[in-house]
Amino acid sequence: MQAGKPVLYSYFRSSCSWRVRIALALKGIDYETVPINLIKDGGQQFSEEFQTLNPMKQVPALKIDGLTIGQSLAIIEYLEETRPTPRLLPQDPKKRASVRMISDLITSGIQPLQNLSVLKQVGQENQLPWAQKAISSGFNALEQILQSTAGKYCVGDEVSMADLCLAPQVANAERFKVDLTPYPTINNINKRLLALEAFQVSHPCRQPDTPAEMRN
Repeated sequence: MQAGKPVLYSYFRSSCSWRVRIALALKGIDYETVPINLIKDGGQQFSEEFQTLNPMKQVPALKIDGLTIGQSLAIIEYLEETRPTPRLLPQDPKKRASVRMISDLITSGIQPLQNLSVLKQVGQENQLPWAQKAISSGFNALEQILQSTAGKYCVGDEVSMADLCLAPQVANAERFKVDLTPYPTINNINKRLLALEAFQVSHPCRQPDTPAEMRN
């Protein structure tokens, strides 16, 4: 691997990894990908080698500037502070609070409840209804919030960290066959986001570890 180039430990389908891939693409940061397959070999994130890198045994992890960072929002905030163009957190403190609130709602209040590690605990037959309930409950709140914060995107007319969380979560919702009809604001923002190049190049169907049958 090229010396000095950031290294992203990622899984193509991981929504947390996708958030970081979008940030890297938006900021024009060239990086290497090391795929960590969350299913193969009982989950490569449980290997001793990866556990040394990230004791939480989760993707993503980013090696950058001599540092290894886990947790997608911590990575995005670091990129924002060290490579602030284009801005992913608004200058206005009130708008920034809205961006962080929406990001936290998704990354703390929705995604962990339908994560692979949780679904394994609820039993095969309960996985789909469990995930659907977790996502629908969160989207009910999110739709209401977005009606007061959104412009073209989650907060106003500039892409922010909140949008980096939204698009991957909508993809999760689609994967778990959640009816998105009740969420027109979420749907409209997501369509605009998926038209942007940074969201397309970082998409799960276009990653080095995307299986051939899922490529697009």
